[in-house]
Amino acid sequence: MNEDGTGLLTIGELAALTGLPVKTIRSWSDQDLLPPAARTPAGYRLYGPDAPARLEIVRSLRELGIGLAAIRSVLHRECTVAETAAQWADALDAQIRTLRLQSAVLRSVAARGSAAEELPYMTELARLSARERRLIITDFVEDALDGVDAPAYRSGLLAATPELPDDPTPEQIGAWLELAALVREPELRAALRRLAEYSARTAGAVGEPDAPGESQAGESDATSEPPAPGAPDEQAAIRVAELMRVSGEEAVAAGIAPDSPAAEPVIAELVAAWLPTQTGTADPPTEDGPAARARLLEQLETAAEPLVERYWQLLCAVTGRPAPPRWDTAGTWTTAALRAHPGPYELDRSAFDGTDPDRVLRAYEEVTRDVAALVAAVRPADLALPTPCAGWTVRQLLDHMVWENLMATSIAEGSPRADHTADHLGDDHRAAFADSVRAAHTAFIGSGMLHRTYGPYEAPGAMIVQQVVVELLAHGWDFARATGAPTGLAPEAAEETLAAAYRIYGAAPRTEGSSFAPERPAPPGASAPDRLAAFLGRDVA
Repeated sequence: MNEDGTGLLTIGELAALTGLPVKTIRSWSDQDLLPPAARTPAGYRLYGPDAPARLEIVRSLRELGIGLAAIRSVLHRECTVAETAAQWADALDAQIRTLRLQSAVLRSVAARGSAAEELPYMTELARLSARERRLIITDFVEDALDGVDAPAYRSGLLAATPELPDDPTPEQIGAWLELAALVREPELRAALRRLAEYSARTAGAVGEPDAPGESQAGESDATSEPPAPGAPDEQAAIRVAELMRVSGEEAVAAGIAPDSPAAEPVIAELVAAWLPTQTGTADPPTEDGPAARARLLEQLETAAEPLVERYWQLLCAVTGRPAPPRWDTAGTWTTAALRAHPGPYELDRSAFDGTDPDRVLRAYEEVTRDVAALVAAVRPADLALPTPCAGWTVRQLLDHMVWENLMATSIAEGSPRADHTADHLGDDHRAAFADSVRAAHTAFIGSGMLHRTYGPYEAPGAMIVQQVVVELLAHGWDFARATGAPTGLAPEAAEETLAAAYRIYGAAPRTEGSSFAPERPAPPGASAPDRLAAFLGRDVA
C-alpha cells in the first residue's frame, strides 16, 4: 500500500495480495473489469481498497467458464450474478452434450476400427432427431418382415423404438451407433424374418415382443429376448420364460449335466409350467410327452438368435431400460436337456445296483493317488498345454477335477455348491488338488454319504462317489495324455471303474450338448483306462 496514506495499491502490490499475475490484472483492467482509482504523476495505475475483492469475483467467474463480456455486465450491474450463472450453465450443458456426442463417436470409431470414410456417417447418425431414428427402425422392420403375415409380431417390434433421452450418456449414444450399424446387417434381417415366419406358422409360439423390458401392464419384465414362448396370457409366458432361465442357470451352477438323470425333474417342471401357455396355438399339446417336448425344443432353437438378442440389448441400452437377461447359459443347457430327454421316463434303477461302499471308497483312494502323482509332476508352464477334453487346457481340466471333488464334498455335507465357473486352483494347483481330495475323502466317511441316498431318485451316495471316480479316472487319462505321462492309472481299480461307467452311462444319450461324445473304438489289448477313455468319446489310437 502506498505510504502517502491514500490506501491506494499499485498493480504490483495488488498482484502480491491476490496471487494473480501483473499481466492478467493489467489485461482485465484494460477490459474495464477493474478500472483504476487513480494514477501516479508518472501515469502508473493505482487501485482502491476494494480492488482485491473485485478481482476475486472476476477470478471466480472466469474459473466457472464465464466470458469477460458477461462478467463486465455483472460488475456494471447490467445483469445479476444469478441471471448470468443460469445463462452460462445452459451454454455449458449444450457444450457438454456436444462433447459427449463427439466422445461417443470417437470411442465407437476406436472400438469398431472404423475407416475414415465412416466418420461423417457416424457423426450424422449421432445427431439424428427422434423421428429420424424411429424411421430407421421402422424401415428396417418393414423390410425384414415384408410379406410375412405376422401382424402382432410386427407391431411389437415397431413399438420398440430407440428413444434417446434429452441428455444421453456416451454409452447410450454408442449403443445407438452400434444399433444403427446392426440393422444394416443382412444376417439380422434374416434372423428376424425367421422368427416372424415361425410366429406366423405357429400362431405366436415364439412370442409377440413389446418394447424392451415392458409388458402389456407396463411392468418391467426384462425377458423380451429368447425364449419368449407366446401365449394368450402374456404374464404367464413371462413367468415361464423366467423359470426356464433361472432353472437352467441353477442347473449349470449345480453341475447337473443336461443328459444326466438329475436333469429330468428340471425338464418335467419346465414342461408342466409351459403347457398352459400353449392354449390357443395351433394344435396345442395338453400333457408332457414327446410331442410337447419337441415343440418346446423347436421354440427354443428358433428363438436362439444371437443377433436378435443383441438387437434387444442395444435397444434397452439406448433407452436406459434394464438390459434383458442373457440366455446363452440357460438356453444351451435347456435345449441339450430336451434333446437328451425327449420324453418323460421312469428311471431304470438297475444302474443303482451292485455299488459296494467299501470298494467304491478304495477305488477313489487309488485313482486320486495316481492322479495326484501326475498333478505333482506338472510344472506351471505345463498348465497351458492342450488336452483331449473339450478343448480345455491342463489348467482348466485340473480346475474341473478339483471342482468334482469340491462338489461331491458339498453334497455330502448337505449344501451343494453353486460356484461352478469360479477359479478353484488359485496360485498352487498341486495344493488345490491335494486339499480337495482330502476334503472329499473326509466328507465321504464322516457324513455317512456312502450309505445314504440323495435327490428325487434316491440315488445311493456310493454311486455318486463312483461317478466322481469315473470322472477323475477319465480326466486323469486326459491329463496323462496332455503331459506325456503313462495312461495306465490305478490298475487295480480301473476295471471295476470301467464296469461302473458302462452300468451308469451305458444308456445315456450321446446328443449335442451331452456330457460324452459318441463312443470310439479301443485298440486290441488296451488298458482299462484307455477303454474308459474310448467309451467316453476319446481317441485312444
